[in-house]
Amino acid sequence: MSNRDSHASGPLDLNLLRTFLAVYRSGSFTAAAARLGVSQPTVTAQIRALEQRLGQELFDRRARGVAANPYADELAGQLAGPLDQLADVAGAGPDRSPEPVHLAGPAEFLCTVLLGVLAPLAADGVRLRVAVGMTDPLLEELAAGRHDLVVATQRPRGRTLEAEPFADEEFVLVAAPTWADRLAADRAAADGPAADGPGGDGPGRVGPGADGSGPDEPAGRELPDLLADAPMVAYAEDLPIARRYWRHVFGRRLQARAAVTVPDLRGVLAAVTAGAGWTVLPSYLCRTEIASGALRLLHRPEDPPINTAYLVQRPGPSPNPHVALVRERLLTTARSW
Repeated sequence: MSNRDSHASGPLDLNLLRTFLAVYRSGSFTAAAARLGVSQPTVTAQIRALEQRLGQELFDRRARGVAANPYADELAGQLAGPLDQLADVAGAGPDRSPEPVHLAGPAEFLCTVLLGVLAPLAADGVRLRVAVGMTDPLLEELAAGRHDLVVATQRPRGRTLEAEPFADEEFVLVAAPTWADRLAADRAAADGPAADGPGGDGPGRVGPGADGSGPDEPAGRELPDLLADAPMVAYAEDLPIARRYWRHVFGRRLQARAAVTVPDLRGVLAAVTAGAGWTVLPSYLCRTEIASGALRLLHRPEDPPINTAYLVQRPGPSPNPHVALVRERLLTTARSW
């Protein structure tokens, strides 16, 4: 790219280019302003000035942040290396503090587990900027330089990104006590008096044990039929978590429609705890509620479905030493979860 253009004479202002790269990497005027230590209107004005100079729109403005267009992708590719080197030279003094570490991942896992793990690093001068979202878009943003680390719910394809197995989340089938008792009553009525005799589950139980555990699994074969008449709370209309549980544990397809959908597993947890129905959740999210009795396990299979999360970063060492601190803290503490 030439530092001159046909729309105005003179070299491009270096500050405009720095602001552009900050917006490109953060995906937000507001986040870029925080990174640069200026106001959001200043960032907006500088991007508009750069677009006027170049005669090109650089970003598509959206309700939440901005999306770079192909021209911006090309421009960022040309600017990133030289501007980063210049920043290293200009800020080589001992008083320079590292940039914030940009961490992204699923909202529930970040807010419930990871932020508590990383909180002590703030006392060491580590600054965090946290973003939440779905894995595929976050990995695309990581490759574009907008994040330093991403917690992904699946291993990224190809070799562009480095992924390390990070944590296993186990899924559990749960309901509030009112629904657990109702399902147990329905089971007892279907089984008849023999259910109270030797080998039966007895009243108040859904499966072979009070929590659905036991040497045999008659409830594992009958529970899906009982749940078909109970309301389900789900993360999305296509029921991705529950469908996986049904295939893995019961060996059948889930034929159901959600009574309530909440695009945040913390909302699903709140609705089920309040008695809205049953659901499938990662165990880390509802461990406290199960221990307190606010939720009950409806089933405990010998081989529960497990999903592996990955800690992903771009290849090569980061110029920010705090990225390594955050990464090491996450990987070290994950061993004890």
